[in-house]
Amino acid sequence: MASIFSKIISGDIPAYKVAETEDFLAFLDINPNAKGHTLCIPKKEVDKIFDLDDALYLGLMAFSKQVAHAIEKAIPCKRVGMTVIGLEVPHAHVHLIPLHTMEDARFLHKTNLSDAQFQEVADAIKAQL
Repeated sequence: MASIFSKIISGDIPAYKVAETEDFLAFLDINPNAKGHTLCIPKKEVDKIFDLDDALYLGLMAFSKQVAHAIEKAIPCKRVGMTVIGLEVPHAHVHLIPLHTMEDARFLHKTNLSDAQFQEVADAIKAQL
């Protein structure tokens, strides 16, 4: 069964896309820890990040790095943190989170954004790529 991320890739579910290549997609997390919280995924559906073949894994890291630099330029923050947990969706993904404090990295506090705010953030990050 296709994951929710595969449905985003196919366009069956809408998302605030930030960057896209032939192999990867970056989009805003719909339940962000902080404004600008972005997910980077391979388009190939693989459950666990360490099950990606080496080329896809290294490609995902390079893609995530590019997106992180764009986030850092677009969203005021001390740094962009990266985490891989993978329990909530069975599709390998990287969380890029603009950090102001360590609390932003903990998945306990969520930021509420309107559709317009999500779009504004996505556009600001895209403009930095």
